[in-house]
Amino acid sequence: MAKQDPIIAAYLDEKASTYLYQALSEVEKDPRLAEVYARIAKTEIHHSEKWKAKAAEKGLTLPEFKPDWRTRTLAHLARRFGPSMVLPAVQNMERTGVVDYSNMDGATVMKGEEQSHSRLINQIMKTSKGGLSGAAVAQLEGRHRSTGGNSLRAAVLGANDGMVSNLSLVMGVAGATMGGKEVLVAGVAGLLAGAISMALGEWLSVQSSRELYHYQITTEKEEIEQSPEEEIQELALIYQTRGISEEEAQRMANQLLANKDAALETLAREELGIDPEELGGSAWEAAITSFLLFTVGAIIPLFPFFFLTGMTAVFVSIAVSAVGLFLLGAVITLFTGRSIWFSGMRMVLFGLLAAAVTFGIGRLIGVSIGG
Repeated sequence: MAKQDPIIAAYLDEKASTYLYQALSEVEKDPRLAEVYARIAKTEIHHSEKWKAKAAEKGLTLPEFKPDWRTRTLAHLARRFGPSMVLPAVQNMERTGVVDYSNMDGATVMKGEEQSHSRLINQIMKTSKGGLSGAAVAQLEGRHRSTGGNSLRAAVLGANDGMVSNLSLVMGVAGATMGGKEVLVAGVAGLLAGAISMALGEWLSVQSSRELYHYQITTEKEEIEQSPEEEIQELALIYQTRGISEEEAQRMANQLLANKDAALETLAREELGIDPEELGGSAWEAAITSFLLFTVGAIIPLFPFFFLTGMTAVFVSIAVSAVGLFLLGAVITLFTGRSIWFSGMRMVLFGLLAAAVTFGIGRLIGVSIGG
């Protein structure tokens, strides 16, 4: 099959988006949100007209638009179950559109508007009665969040990583050496390697997020300078999704955009969910915290080998690790709501099972080497 011209593909994509947003506006029961969908549809019509003009300039013949099966299915689901049913898929379509426009000439403004649409859909998903989207849930449950209950969850998971990984390593070497001095060397090496790896991974994750946020804020600043009217409409739509009347939302947006510095800060917070002063937190703070949390967990199964040797050290290590695993499992119930005994014993079972497997493998290797 011949590859479709990018201009034709963009035109058909915008027509499909128009079709879908019009369907959403027709079935949305909340008049404020229905107006938001209708206005986005108008923007998509404007985009399709631009691509139509570009096609004419290049002498391209545009095919008759017929919604594909995906667009028809999403529209049908929206009519049957309500717009909230398809919003995650719609947001993903907007994100895909942004990527497609990145390498296309003359699409800078349209790319910014598609980004705005994605953020608007995200706001609607967060504030709708249908609950949070999968992406929003994933963000709330993310291990790298640094506020509220998620920092505690990140601490638990970091310590758990250190404890389980080093317990498995220590038991593997103990199986091969029957608790010899090599266990202490291997355990310390495993602790340092794991902690450094965790710290480096956390630093890269947070630093990459900061760079992305900085880029997004810079893009937002350019949009304010180049297309202030569109930013006013965008901000007004966001306020409308939060229950503010259209007239009041428009007034608030106009007042805010009068001061570009204040507007940039507000748009960064309202649209992107970014605190310009924090930019996702300190990469070094995150790295050091991860290093310490992993170390705390990893030192528990290793600690007995500083004072004991042989199978005595192995048994004590297993005992203290079981207690640590149970406590971590108990803390996790803060997030799951499960029974402390269920969660704690499940953590102990999985941790000791991993230790038993590595001990057995280590024993086999030790016997083979020892002849």
